[in-house]
Amino acid sequence: MSVRNAMTDFGLKGMNALHRLILKVSGGRVLAKPLGMPTVELHTIGRKTGIARATLLTAPIAEDDRVVLIASKGGDDRHPEWYLNLEANPDVELTIGRTTTSMRARTASGDEKAELWPRITAAYKGYAGYQRRTTRDIPVVICEPR
Repeated sequence: MSVRNAMTDFGLKGMNALHRLILKVSGGRVLAKPLGMPTVELHTIGRKTGIARATLLTAPIAEDDRVVLIASKGGDDRHPEWYLNLEANPDVELTIGRTTTSMRARTASGDEKAELWPRITAAYKGYAGYQRRTTRDIPVVICEPR
């Protein structure tokens, strides 16, 4: 792994840990909706280890019948680990607030992404910048109740 990739991964893991700490210390009041999007804790199973993993993300679209996540990794040229894990095992759990729901995750089709992208970038304009920054097609993940 290159030094640049290692630093990117370290920074993202650090931000995730800090976000988790702030949520815990504040009783879930601070950073529950950063940038106006709900914080979602995604629970996956590690594709290599089989160990349960949890990642804090934001959801630009959170509806009763689906939650949409963006595998942007800040515009990095690599997919985030959580995305690779849910590709290997799409049965996930999402925790929003104090509610955990069993869900099935799937990558949106090209047509679905095209339909959702304006809503996604309206929720957070940074996603459009992330897509411009990389040659990787950033996956849009649709999570629906199992």
